[in-house]
Amino acid sequence: MSKELFFPVVETERLVLRPIVSEDAESLLGIFSDPEVMRYWNTAPWETIQDAIDFINASNDSMGRQTSVVLGVYLKSTGELAGKCMLFSYDKESRRAEIGFGLGRSAWGKGYIGEAGEALIQYGFNSLGLRRIEAEIDPDNQASAKALERLGFSREGLLRQRWEVNGIVSDSAMYGRLASDPSAMAS
Repeated sequence: MSKELFFPVVETERLVLRPIVSEDAESLLGIFSDPEVMRYWNTAPWETIQDAIDFINASNDSMGRQTSVVLGVYLKSTGELAGKCMLFSYDKESRRAEIGFGLGRSAWGKGYIGEAGEALIQYGFNSLGLRRIEAEIDPDNQASAKALERLGFSREGLLRQRWEVNGIVSDSAMYGRLASDPSAMAS
C-alpha cells in the first residue's frame, strides 16, 4: 500500500481534511487544553505547546508507519483549524481501524462531525480498503453517540470500568460500521 494513502487531503463542501503541520500547534493547544473538549477523553487536557508538538510528531510518525491517518479539520471559508479526525489502530490483515474526532467548542453544533466523519469513513472504505470501522466512546457522551448513530454506526456493546483517568473510572460503549452497511448519509 502506498505511503501517500496515509497522508491524504480530503475535501468536503465546507471542510478540508489534511495532515496537521507544526504551524497548527497553537491552534491545537487551544482546542485540546479545553476541559470541556477533553471531558470524555481517556487523557487529561493538554497543558503546554509541547503537548501539541508531541501530538503532531506522533501523528506524522504513525502515518509514516502506515498505522493511522490523522487529519486536521480546516474550515474552507477561513482556513481555521476546527479540530482533528483520525483513523487509528489500523489492522491491515483484518481490514479495520478505529475512528476518532475532536472539535474545538466554537465548531460544535455545526454538523462538521457528520461532514468530516462521512468523508473519512468513505476514505477508509474506498481508499484504504477497510471492511470495518470501530468507535469507542464514554457512554455518558450523548453528543458523540448521536453523531456516530447519524454516521451509520451500531452500538455493539459495553465494556465496564474500562478506563481510569485522574481517579475517575468510566465505561466504554463500542460502536461499529461495516463497508457493507448502508450509508447513513444516503438514507
